[in-house]
Amino acid sequence: MNDKQPGIFSLPVIVGALGFFVDVYDLLLFGIIRKPSLTALGLSANEVFTQGEYILSIQMFGLLAGGILWGMLGDKKGRLSVLFGSILLYSLANIINGFVTTVPQYTIMRFIAGVGLAGELGASITLVSELLPKEKRGIAAAVIAGFGIFGAVTAFFVSQQFDWRMCYFIGGGMGLLLLLLRVSIFESGLYKELSKSNVPRGNFLMLFNNRERFLKYLRCVTIGLPAWYVIGVLVTFSDKFGEVFGIANIDPGKAIMYQYMGIAFGDITVGLISNWLKSRKKALFIFYGITIFFIVLYFAQVATTAQGLYLICAGLGFGTGFSVVYITMSAEQFGTNLRATAAISIPNMVRGALPLIILLFQGLRNITGNFIMGGWLTGIILIVPAIIAAWYTKETFGKDLNFIEA
Repeated sequence: MNDKQPGIFSLPVIVGALGFFVDVYDLLLFGIIRKPSLTALGLSANEVFTQGEYILSIQMFGLLAGGILWGMLGDKKGRLSVLFGSILLYSLANIINGFVTTVPQYTIMRFIAGVGLAGELGASITLVSELLPKEKRGIAAAVIAGFGIFGAVTAFFVSQQFDWRMCYFIGGGMGLLLLLLRVSIFESGLYKELSKSNVPRGNFLMLFNNRERFLKYLRCVTIGLPAWYVIGVLVTFSDKFGEVFGIANIDPGKAIMYQYMGIAFGDITVGLISNWLKSRKKALFIFYGITIFFIVLYFAQVATTAQGLYLICAGLGFGTGFSVVYITMSAEQFGTNLRATAAISIPNMVRGALPLIILLFQGLRNITGNFIMGGWLTGIILIVPAIIAAWYTKETFGKDLNFIEA
């Protein structure tokens, strides 16, 4: 095993944080420049909304496919292979995205970018979890996620200064520069030891051929769903909710920026609280409570101005900082031979569920004939199972990760 014990601000953590920064920039960029980019392609205001939902859904399907692909490769070929391959793919996809002239071209490139974007966070947290001492890995994961989230803030400010095409070029360029930093990172010692054995690695089907392992995987996915309900419905389409609330001139790009500023601080805070309480689960439930509180404020229409709604989006972001906990828990739940498969695919199963979340939201708002009621009913349907799944998930704080799945 590798005898090195990197610290919280060691090179793997710093590079992981920079990698997630670029990942989030590219992942959220479409939501931020959805209106100007689709308008520039000649779409009407209604088409900007409907086609925006569609393209976002296709991007998330790309994340779902990429989560499975990179997860398996992470266990079969190593954590570093995923980091190199995923960055290269999404960087090139974003550069090409800057040249699209039609909606089908745009859709295809967002799918390919989604596949590439799927590998970054899960692989980084898997690598850091295996490299760092067990008492530091939760905080290190929070540092990666907390700093990385500022990629969304950067994407917003870049979108204010540059044409939407240039925004994609900048994202792709940052990714290619990141590859140069990745060269200096070393592979996980646990993985190196495992690769010398004949133990089956990266078999995605192993997550489904054992009842307890499947339920464990399903619980991990369910725990994360409220985060993308908040991100993909309440914040991404905050302009539409604002219209219904009677609040004019809501900029969804600015709402996303406020939310991700909140997530950045939430990620750091939840990591510190988890470490202080010596419990992932207790920290998770605290932040579920914060998320629910701000969802109630959102639908109670406490905000009467655009700035007020942006501040509620920031509060929603702070609450959904719990994402770093469920991803860390996902890495800690599974053995070394399936750890990357689980830790990379689980957050992308959650992201990939967004099209289904949007379909649920569409169905409920059509059935009820009420946009607001459709929104909060969607939240209830996703949050209640998440709380139940978290309750039955085993605590993983301080767990020894040197084990395999039989």
